[in-house]
Amino acid sequence: MDATIATPDQAAAKAKEETLLSPRFYTTDFKAMDRIDVSPIRAEWDKMMAEYEGDNNHDHFQRTPEFAQEVAERFSQVTPELRKEFLEFLVSSLTSEFSGCILYNEIQKNIENPDIKALMRFMARDESRHAGFINQSLKDFGLGIDLGSLKRTKKYTYFKPKYIFYATYLSEKIGYARYIAIYRQLERHPDKRFHPIFRWFERWCNDEFRHGESFALIMRANPHLLQGGNLLWVRFFLLAVYATMYVRDHTRPMLHEAMGLHSTEYDYAVFDITTEISKQVFPISLDTDLPAFRAGLDKLFRIQQRIDAAKVRGGLVGRLQQGVAALQGVATFARLYMLPVKRHALPAQVRVAPAW
Repeated sequence: MDATIATPDQAAAKAKEETLLSPRFYTTDFKAMDRIDVSPIRAEWDKMMAEYEGDNNHDHFQRTPEFAQEVAERFSQVTPELRKEFLEFLVSSLTSEFSGCILYNEIQKNIENPDIKALMRFMARDESRHAGFINQSLKDFGLGIDLGSLKRTKKYTYFKPKYIFYATYLSEKIGYARYIAIYRQLERHPDKRFHPIFRWFERWCNDEFRHGESFALIMRANPHLLQGGNLLWVRFFLLAVYATMYVRDHTRPMLHEAMGLHSTEYDYAVFDITTEISKQVFPISLDTDLPAFRAGLDKLFRIQQRIDAAKVRGGLVGRLQQGVAALQGVATFARLYMLPVKRHALPAQVRVAPAW
């Protein structure tokens, strides 16, 4: 097992990692973003923009005087293994939130389309708050990350706008499902809330849900994005987001165990919530109850374990083992991709969050 993150440099190095499981920074085609037309859903769009303008979370991401005291009292009692997993969770979450902040800010600076420009400005504002709030918790441990340096030095991946729509919509929705599931669990079992940041997850997940709905509106205004060959990309991103979450969560079993959750049960509960929400936009969904699907995700996790072990081994043998395992991962992902999907008609109404 890797050592726990102990210095700001180690935290920054973790944030800059480029692996299949680590959050990435993105750039896109600004001219294509400029051409997006939301006029077919103008009434819904204007209503959502009014919600953003109202900014009902403007005072939410501020620490209370009791925050540091609760960290000192509760987190000091956690095991080294849980400390390691939680710090990695904070760094990963910060990187993900800051990734959105950078992307949305760059889009709004490089386009003229007033509808998309306003949306990106609001979303960058929200993600900046989230990242700053997480970074403050890292600073409690002397591990604050220089976000300016991270922006300058981390690699960027180019995504076409439609990939941004599919991937970000799903990431925001699965983020909502993850946060609300954890919040409700710790609401029922407050003794398992080992860090105060979880108290903020309810309203945090409301931001995630609204961000996802913004991309849902863009896709509904441009229905070709949900038809024909584009459904192959929808299918790809559904699988990629679910598989990444499953493998990442199973590399941090202590984190869920400490909250009274089982990683596998938690993940499939989150998949169920996300699937119910995404069915409001996507005409296809993954059948996550298929035994072959569940076996495939388990196999991806075992392959990731072999990749991690090979990295630790190092040398020529280690690199060869990583290569073999990576090919096995690609083959397993391809078999999962070919599994049957569920098809359904889209509802007339959207923006309905399932009860949890």
